[in-house]
Amino acid sequence: MTNSPPRRRRRAQLRHRVALATLAALLGAGSPALAGPAGPAGPAGASAPAPNHARGAAAHQGSPGAPESRAFDAGPARAALERLLPRHAAQFTLVPDPAAGADRFTVSGSAGAITVRGSTGATLLTGVGWYLQHVAGADIGWPGDSIGMLPARLPAVPAPVTRSALVPHRYALNDTDDGYSGPYRTFEQHQRQIDLLALHGINEVFVQAGAEYPYYRALQGFGYSAAELREWIPGPGHQSWWLLQNLSGFGGPVSERVMQERAELGGRIAEQLRGLGMTPVLPGYFGTVPPGFAARNPGGTTVAQGDWAGFDRPDWLEPSSPVFGKLAAAYYAEQRAVFGDSTMYRMSPLHEGGKAGGVDVKAAAGAVQSALHAAHPGAMWAVLGWQDSPKAELLAGLDTSKLLILDGLSDRYNRLDREARWGGAPYAMGTIYNFGGHTTIGANTSVWIERFGPWRAKAGSALKGIAYLPEATGTNPAAFDLFTDLAWEPGTIDQRKWFADFAGRRYGRPDKEAAAAWEELRTGPYSTSSGLWSESQDSLFTARPGLTAAGAAYWSPKSMRYPADSVRRALDHLLKADPKLRGSSAYRFDLVDTARQALANHSRVLLPKIKAAYEAKDLTRFRELTGQWADGERKLDTVTGSDPNFLLGNWLSAARSWGADEAEQDRYEYDARSILSVWGRRSTSEGGFLHDYANREWSGLIGELYAPRWAAYFETLEESLVRRAAPREIDWHAYEEDWARRTTRHPSGANGPSGDPHGLATAVAAALKSWEGAVR
Repeated sequence: MTNSPPRRRRRAQLRHRVALATLAALLGAGSPALAGPAGPAGPAGASAPAPNHARGAAAHQGSPGAPESRAFDAGPARAALERLLPRHAAQFTLVPDPAAGADRFTVSGSAGAITVRGSTGATLLTGVGWYLQHVAGADIGWPGDSIGMLPARLPAVPAPVTRSALVPHRYALNDTDDGYSGPYRTFEQHQRQIDLLALHGINEVFVQAGAEYPYYRALQGFGYSAAELREWIPGPGHQSWWLLQNLSGFGGPVSERVMQERAELGGRIAEQLRGLGMTPVLPGYFGTVPPGFAARNPGGTTVAQGDWAGFDRPDWLEPSSPVFGKLAAAYYAEQRAVFGDSTMYRMSPLHEGGKAGGVDVKAAAGAVQSALHAAHPGAMWAVLGWQDSPKAELLAGLDTSKLLILDGLSDRYNRLDREARWGGAPYAMGTIYNFGGHTTIGANTSVWIERFGPWRAKAGSALKGIAYLPEATGTNPAAFDLFTDLAWEPGTIDQRKWFADFAGRRYGRPDKEAAAAWEELRTGPYSTSSGLWSESQDSLFTARPGLTAAGAAYWSPKSMRYPADSVRRALDHLLKADPKLRGSSAYRFDLVDTARQALANHSRVLLPKIKAAYEAKDLTRFRELTGQWADGERKLDTVTGSDPNFLLGNWLSAARSWGADEAEQDRYEYDARSILSVWGRRSTSEGGFLHDYANREWSGLIGELYAPRWAAYFETLEESLVRRAAPREIDWHAYEEDWARRTTRHPSGANGPSGDPHGLATAVAAALKSWEGAVR
C-alpha cells in the first residue's frame, strides 16, 4: 500500500479536526476528563486519520438493540451487488423494507427482473444470495465462484419466497483472522470479504485493522513516548495476540505512518459495514498496558500476566482503579474519533491463562462493562467462549443482557450444556474448523446440523446466534456456506441433500461426476465427529522433519480423522467432470484443493514406509521412497502454483507494499514470514511449540521451506546409513529463522498462477496411483 495522494488529501483536510472530535466524543459519552499532559485530544501535535461520518448507533439498522427501524439507503447494497454480479446487477431491483421486521427478505420476480425486498442493506444482499443459491443455481464462494456460468437472462422466481433469520446474532471473524488471513490486505480485499459475509447472512463483523491506533494515541497521555509505544506495539501480523493480551513488540516496530493508514483502513471497513446496516464489532478496552504503567500513573495497580507460549504478556491494569476509568475513557474517545461508534465490542480478559492475581474478578468485570457503557451506553460485550473462559466470577459481575458469548467449542466436545455452564447468559453457537490458516479441508458439519436446532429449541435456551470463527477465513467454501445457512434455513438441514445441491450450484450446473466428488467429500472430511477436534489433520509435508512426525502443528490431530480414500476418489470424480466446468474459478480452486489434500494425505502413508526402510538399513528402498517424497512435494508446489489462492508471493508482496523504504519493507516481510514458520522468537517456537502452527501448503512456501527442510533431513539419514553412524543434528529453529529473514521474491498478482489446474491435477492423480501400487 502506498501513501496515495487521495489518502494524503483526506488526512490533510481533516487532521486538524481530530482533537475537537476527540473532545466532543469524551463530552458526549459523559466520560471523565482525561488526566495527563496530552489532554483529552491525545498527544499534542500528533496527526491522526480522518474521522468517519454517520457513525451513530442508528446506523445499525439490523443490529440487536438498535433504535426502531427507519428508511435506509439501498445504495451501498446496490454498489455491493454491482461488485458481486457486474453482468447481472441491472436485473435486480432492491427495495428497502424496514417495516418488514429485523433480518427479513422476500425474493420474487420474472425472468430478467428479480425483486428483493429486505429490512437492511445486508439483508437485501442475503436475499440475492438466496436467489443465486436456490433459483439461479450459482455460487459466489469464499473463494471461487460460478457466476460466469449464469445465463444472460436470469431465471424467474417460481413463487415469492420470504425468509427470516432464526437468530438475531450472526457474528463473523475470530480475533486471529487478521493475523492468519492477511494483516496487510487492502481495503478492496476487506470490502470483498464484507460483500461475501452480507451475501451469506452475517450481520456482525469484527474489525481489527488499525486497532493499535487508539492505544497509541491514548497512552501518550499517560506517560509514554511515541517511540516507546511503537516498540511495544507488534507488527500487524502479530497484533491479534497483543489485543488478546498474549504478547507485545514482536514483528515491529510499526511506523506512525502505517498505524495511521491502518486506522484509516479500519475506519473505512467500519463505515462500509454501517452502510449495509451491519454492526462493526470493535475491540474494547479491558486493561492492557505497557511495562511500568503503575510507576508512571499513581493509583494504577497492575497485575503481571506471566508467560504465554514463550512471550512475556503485557500487564493488566486493575479495572476497579480510578486510573482505569480515565484510560478507558481516553481509549474510547480516540477510537470514536477514527472508527466511530458501535453497539458491540470484543474483549476477552484473562484469555488463555491470564492471571487475576489478587484482583476481584467480579468487580473487575463490572468496572470494564461500566467503562464501556460510559462511552457507549447499552453496548453489547462480545466475549470468546474458549477453554475455561468466560469464568463464572466474570459473568457474576456483568449485566448479561448486554453480553454475547461467542462459543468456540460448540462442535468440538460432547455433552455440552451451555445454559448450565454460563448461567443462562446469551451465546452464539460457533465453530473454529480452521487453525492457523491450514489448507486442510473438512469440518464437523454433521455436528453443526445435529446441534443447532435442538440447542435452539430446548427449554430455557440461551442460544441467540451463530459465530463463524475459523482462525483464518477463505480456505473452506463448503463449510462457510453450510454454517451460515444454519441461521436462515427453516427446519433441519438434510446434509446429504445440501451437499448434492452445493455440488450443482458450486460449478454453475449439475454434473454427475461433480456430485459424486462432493458425496465422497461429504462422507469423508465433512462428516468428522466431535470429541476432541474441530479441524482435520494437517500435512506431514509441512511438518518439521522426523521419522515419527505425526502432524505439523503441535496442537493439530495426530492421525487421519476420516478415510483418506474419500479424497482420492473425489479427485478422480472431479477430473471426469464436464470440461465446460473448467471455466468456473470455483471448479479450478476445488480441483487444486482436492489434489493438494490427496497428496497431503499420502504423506501419512509414505512416511512410515520411509521409517521402516531406514530402520531396516535398506539404502536402496530408502532412496526410492525419499525420491517419491521429493516428487510429491514438487507436484504439490506445482499444482498449488496454478491457483491464485495458494501463492506465497501474494502474502509477501502485500506485506512489503506497506513499507516506505527497503528497511521497513523487510521488517514487514519478516513479520509476515515469521507467522508462517517460527511464529515468534526461539522460546516461542520451541518452548511454546508454535513453530509451523500456521503451516499451509502454498506454492513457494513448499518449494522454498518445506521441501528443502525435508531434503536436508533425509540427507542426514542417508549419510548415517552410508557411514553407519548416528545422523548429524540440525538446529531447525535456526534453519527456519533463516528462511523467515529472507526477502526472495515469488510469483504474485494476476500473473502469479502458472500451469493448467486440470492437467496438473491429472498428473497428481496418476502419481498417486503409481505410488499406491509401489508402497504396498
